[in-house]
Amino acid sequence: MSTGIFSLEQLEQFTLQVFRAIGCPEEDAVTATRVLLNADLRGIDSHGIARLSGYVRLWDAKRVNATPRVKVIHETPSTAVVDGDSGLGLVVAPKAMQLAIDKAKNAGTGWVSVQHSNHYGIAAAHAMMALEEDMIGISMTNASALVAPTFSTERLLGTNPICVAIPAGAEPAFVADLATTTAANGKLEILQRKNEAAPLGWIQDAQGNPTTDAHALKQGGALLPLGGDREHGSHKGYALGAIVDIFSAVLSGANYGPWVPPFPAYVPMPSDMPGKGIGHFFGAMRIDAFRKAADFKKDMDQWIRRFREAKTVPGSPAVVIPGDPEREMDLIRRKDGIPLLPAVVEDLRSVGQRFSIPL
Repeated sequence: MSTGIFSLEQLEQFTLQVFRAIGCPEEDAVTATRVLLNADLRGIDSHGIARLSGYVRLWDAKRVNATPRVKVIHETPSTAVVDGDSGLGLVVAPKAMQLAIDKAKNAGTGWVSVQHSNHYGIAAAHAMMALEEDMIGISMTNASALVAPTFSTERLLGTNPICVAIPAGAEPAFVADLATTTAANGKLEILQRKNEAAPLGWIQDAQGNPTTDAHALKQGGALLPLGGDREHGSHKGYALGAIVDIFSAVLSGANYGPWVPPFPAYVPMPSDMPGKGIGHFFGAMRIDAFRKAADFKKDMDQWIRRFREAKTVPGSPAVVIPGDPEREMDLIRRKDGIPLLPAVVEDLRSVGQRFSIPL
């Protein structure tokens, strides 16, 4: 079976109908669809529509509430803690990010931590909301424990991504969206579907030895922090992942470390969980709380252009500005369609048959 190519409109209609079918109100279904397909458009296939069936299974397991009452449980003029009521992270996160933006409009900066949520898609989908308001956006989330800290064989952290979105003037925005592991688990899942080996430095086996077996996690292995091993800086990746975990969960009252709920619905929930659900953290910083926005964006343009002009190693491509590859992929896929792996197409058709929704 070959890879399928689908238009954005086809996938939007299908995804929207699936979210409606599990009981999401129309506004939430639209939001969840937008956030999910934002990943496919930007080329982050591991976090896009390929995860749709996973959200449905979480709903089946009564771990996702399709009609959450998202509420603020503590706040100051510039900060808040939000309870997501076990809603889809695809819905809870944009609401929390909007709250951070609203607070920044009044206080200069806004900071919101979230408890009782679920997987929220790609971090960039939320951080980039701030760009339209001449603000810097920050988005991070913890995730289920698949990552071993440096020197450990235990899985204690998630892939715990961070995104920072910074507006520019004539140049496209700077958008750095990265996992704090050498590779996100979703990329490992893609290799599993393709039956391909993983690059060395992505994972270790149950004994802590480097391996290229993309299925090593199923045998007790672990993902590696950014850097891969101590000699290449894994202690820095471990520290970054820990910071995300603390900001997202210890600060909000969500679960942290090895107690974060797993994404696969069939994986048992950890025992003695200290918090509620998955945690996120969002920030919005008004540029003009620091200096005139026009002056800042003019300097950002110069910054970006100077880095684009950087001398490169012979035979290497030009220096890439964070966000460039995803922005370019978005243009291509809106025009030419979104490719889906055969296994993903089969999975989506199975979901569609259940709800009588054709793909």
